Amino acid sequence: MLNHETHVRIADELHRAGLDRTPVPRLTARYPEMQIEDSYAVQRIWAQRQIEAGRTKIGHKIGLTSKAMQDATGIDEPDYGVIFDDQVFESGHVYEWKKYTHPRIEMELAFVLKDELRGPGLNLMDVLRATEYVVPALEVLDSRIEMEGRTITDTISDNAALGSMVLGGRPVGVGDVDLRWVSGILSRNEEIIETGVAAGVLNHPANGVHWLANRIAEHGDALEAGEIILAGSFTRPMWVYEGDTVYADYGPLGTITCRFA
Repeated sequence: MLNHETHVRIADELHRAGLDRTPVPRLTARYPEMQIEDSYAVQRIWAQRQIEAGRTKIGHKIGLTSKAMQDATGIDEPDYGVIFDDQVFESGHVYEWKKYTHPRIEMELAFVLKDELRGPGLNLMDVLRATEYVVPALEVLDSRIEMEGRTITDTISDNAALGSMVLGGRPVGVGDVDLRWVSGILSRNEEIIETGVAAGVLNHPANGVHWLANRIAEHGDALEAGEIILAGSFTRPMWVYEGDTVYADYGPLGTITCRFA
């Protein structure tokens, strides 16, 4: 692994990149020995920089939950990042496109917790018992590292590519619907681009949540009551461009819209 001083240097570089909107050169090109645990060490330091700057951590995101995406990146488990209070918007939000770098959209479900989830040893039923409600969400992917040639270690260091999220539609209890069969249609400028079903997320979207709680337990952390957990995408990322309007239809769970002005 890289040493702590290198972790700090990379985290501070990514913090500055988030402020000036200038992606940094690919980390793995400069640190070819970088490992996944290095990336999470960088992410933890970067997250602390955000808290020091006045942001409040309110949740976590889970990524790379589909088998196809794991095969494409050469890993056999998901990844994760943290969500801050200024990254959460309501349906109908209008983004300033130029404030994002390479923005992309994914359809997901967000779990809002009523109880703490502290691993290890948690399972799907533990997640369902701890969940207050589930609500449709869009994730806006962003990048503070150049895109070409980036690897999983680059992405994790970059807070798992989280830019922001949009919540909307109809919140439901975990027993009100079969969460595996929640489906979605994702459109850009009234053209259907992607479709998917939530079972594509590790066979059940709650499976990613207990994976995350068990994973962060290795560092003595837990998912806290009140946290929002983005459970992972069940559509491929959809590129968005300046002037685009996004419409996501979750059927009985309602719709979400946003626009990039």
